[in-house]
Amino acid sequence: MTGARPARRKIVSVRALQAAVRSARRRGRRVVFTNGCFDLLHVGHIRYLEQAKRLGGLLVVAVNTDRSVRRLKGPHRPIVPQAQRAEVIAALGCVDYVVLFSTPTPQPLIARVRPDILVKGADWSIDRIAGKAEVEASGGRVRTIPFTRGYSTTGLINKIRINR
Repeated sequence: MTGARPARRKIVSVRALQAAVRSARRRGRRVVFTNGCFDLLHVGHIRYLEQAKRLGGLLVVAVNTDRSVRRLKGPHRPIVPQAQRAEVIAALGCVDYVVLFSTPTPQPLIARVRPDILVKGADWSIDRIAGKAEVEASGGRVRTIPFTRGYSTTGLINKIRINR
């Protein structure tokens, strides 16, 4: 695979991400940013990330740390540890960079990266999307992508529990 980078090399620190974003912008590329837990990867995640990539040239995916997922989803989550979740997301061809974040929302990270396009699933109202103010203040846009019904991590977990 010429030009493909190993997945783990796509997982970067905030500082390295900022440098990559600056470089991409110098080359005229737009930066798209999204985030999530991505606990058990499913087709809904894949379709969402592929659509996000089509909005710009560089797709950055911020992945919640284990502590952050527990705060959001409860004590039995995540199922998959953060390093593995980040590597799985990084292995996707549509993803350019992965960065972990532990804050309650990705807003502080978004404020540092200042993406051109901030994306969430349409199950989020645009007014509730963390980082919206920072992105719009720097001339960026906030978009939603239609939610793929019938696919969810919680649904997968429940199905596994029923079939045990």
